[in-house]
Amino acid sequence: MKVSVIVTVLNEGEAIRPLLDSLIQQSRQPDEVVICDGGSSDNTLEILQEYTTWLPLKVISEPGANISHGRNVAIAAAAGPIIASTDAGVVLNPYWLEDLVHPIEEQRAPVASGWFEPDPFTDFEVVMGDTVLPSRHDIDPEEFLPSSRSVAFLKSAWEAVGGYPEWLDYSEDLIFDLALREKYGAFPFVDTAVAYFRPRGSLRSFFRQYYLYARGDGKANLWAKRHVVRYLTYLLGLPILLRLIWHERKAGLPLLLLGVGTYCRRPATRLWGDTWGWRPPARLRAFALIPIIRLVGDVAKMIGYPVGLWWRMQNRHQV
Repeated sequence: MKVSVIVTVLNEGEAIRPLLDSLIQQSRQPDEVVICDGGSSDNTLEILQEYTTWLPLKVISEPGANISHGRNVAIAAAAGPIIASTDAGVVLNPYWLEDLVHPIEEQRAPVASGWFEPDPFTDFEVVMGDTVLPSRHDIDPEEFLPSSRSVAFLKSAWEAVGGYPEWLDYSEDLIFDLALREKYGAFPFVDTAVAYFRPRGSLRSFFRQYYLYARGDGKANLWAKRHVVRYLTYLLGLPILLRLIWHERKAGLPLLLLGVGTYCRRPATRLWGDTWGWRPPARLRAFALIPIIRLVGDVAKMIGYPVGLWWRMQNRHQV
């Protein structure tokens, strides 16, 4: 069966080249690559035109399209019955497409989950990736919901669940995944179909990313219990603990250290392996960043989530 790879782009410029190069190097070549451009004002379209020599590119211009609308437009225009979705800014391993669509071609499932790995360029990005991203050993394949940077599905399955929710600008792939899961059950997990992407390189960009993710959670009414636990921890549990430390340091400080250690245990375990061989000062600084990154991410989520909920209350007719 024909396989169509779909991507959405906006002002990617030179950053789109690694993805296109990795598509050229696939062990199984896509029958077509459909790219929806959301109205780029840089040289993205010119670069895409260069690659028509090496890839079966179909470029669609849809100014103002958000990610959901762009994906739906690209999928609607795709000729293949199998859709493989990825994102600009990633690099695909050479067997990504071949492995990802294999369960669908064997008719074992209408959807297949790929995997993703951080591709850090700096020491800070190494810590960022290990702090915020799970390893393959951390996830349950039966429960895993794939990112749309690495997922494949039948076009008929996309149609059956109504496509990506265009009223969402973030967390849209989770809503799409949940709709597919409800209709078709658990997806085969193909951990060899890896998309590599660069983690956020600064706390500021990370804060914005997690604010937008949490705002999307609020809009989509996702993970309410997780967000409630976070508010209770920071707004109730932490003040009680700080008050205890103020009055009873001998009892409070060990509890605080135990809490921070538990909070950072999994990221620290991942970072321990990834920083093997680093000089001690650099390694110490790396581990010290873990609670800072987690704190920034939690604050961003606590600010973004109610913003999304407020939007949901004001736009019930769209949901």
